Amino acid sequence: MKYKNIKHGIFKKRINRFVAEIVIDGVTEKCHVKNTGRCGELFVVGADVLVQECDGGNRKTKYDLISVYKDDKLFNVDSQSPNKVVNEFLQSGGLFEKIMLIKPETKYKNSRFDFYVETETEKAFIEVKGVNLVIDGVAYFPDAPTDRGVKHIKELCECVKDGYNAYVIFVVQTAGVYSVMPNYDTHIEFAKTLEYVANNGVKVLAYNSRVGEDFTVINEKIDVSFR
Repeated sequence: MKYKNIKHGIFKKRINRFVAEIVIDGVTEKCHVKNTGRCGELFVVGADVLVQECDGGNRKTKYDLISVYKDDKLFNVDSQSPNKVVNEFLQSGGLFEKIMLIKPETKYKNSRFDFYVETETEKAFIEVKGVNLVIDGVAYFPDAPTDRGVKHIKELCECVKDGYNAYVIFVVQTAGVYSVMPNYDTHIEFAKTLEYVANNGVKVLAYNSRVGEDFTVINEKIDVSFR
């Protein structure tokens, strides 16, 4: 996916989940944070960031925070990006051959999954998880407890019981990462649920990303590891 109207800035502080102060062209601006996760290892004072200048409308802020440099590596922090890059990946035939239908945000029983896909040979539901927390080359999800995440991946098992294929796709929003692991220390219930669904028919996949200052795309498939 591509971004327009990108500017450089310096991270100053996070005011709340949705707003941060960024110094842009020497002026402190309030900026919309497109990620409600903690991202404590990325949102540090003095970090080099990239923001997108947005057009008018009824916005309270002029800019969206898109990505952050850490140790000379660029991390996309836009929580909408993983679904968009997975959609592009699916459209390009990256996961399935001969796709007949891609339907985003599809409700099934008690959940709304990120994608429903039909090919000539299968019908599948997909749940996408963006990952920003990276420690020593390993990515961890989640960086904060997510009861909603537990509910969704658990209900993918219901899809499997009903004859559908089901996928959890982790998108690590940076390059140079070769493994994803559930974050046992932060949310043990999510980690144990992921182990359960992986052993009961749900396919758990992970990819890292190629991130530039005005784009991000799926890069390569990486390992999913458990304790």
